[in-house]
Amino acid sequence: MTHDLIVALAALGVVGQVLAGLAILVVLAAALGLRGPLASARRALWGYELWAAFIVAAIATGGSLFFSEVAHFPPCELCWFQRICMYPLSILTLFAAFHADYRVARYLLPLPLVGACISVYHLLVENGVVEQAKACLASAPGGCATKWIDEFGYMTIPTLALTGFVLLIVFLGLAASGASEAATLPADG
Repeated sequence: MTHDLIVALAALGVVGQVLAGLAILVVLAAALGLRGPLASARRALWGYELWAAFIVAAIATGGSLFFSEVAHFPPCELCWFQRICMYPLSILTLFAAFHADYRVARYLLPLPLVGACISVYHLLVENGVVEQAKACLASAPGGCATKWIDEFGYMTIPTLALTGFVLLIVFLGLAASGASEAATLPADG
């Protein structure tokens, strides 16, 4: 059962990567002056950006806890730093979504930005591009270079974390960019 859940989380990661890839293409199109795809994405997600961010953060937090508490993979030093960036987002995005407070999105954006940077560094350590620090070796068996999962030939825990952080950057960025528009909408009632 544990392996089945690991595969399911990895499959969710692949779906997240497809969504993140599409979002990157939309941003590139907008940077090249093609505003149609961005406008379509805004319309499709309008009003649900914070809920989407909450779902991503909640799945990432739950997956992280599953890996350490159920699968018994000890989190390394870099995993702890990624958790510090992810865990508050699962609570804060829920509150923001519940209250439809889009203004808070711009203040939440630094957490996934820092988390994504840590994830990239963790991937570099995990793949031997960068040597791991002594703190990594002391924090978990095998240190930060240990691949506790390796699904589909590339899906590891830092890859899952990076996917979550990129999706959070996208959804919070959309929410932040729509905050001024949401403030100008007439109140219901």
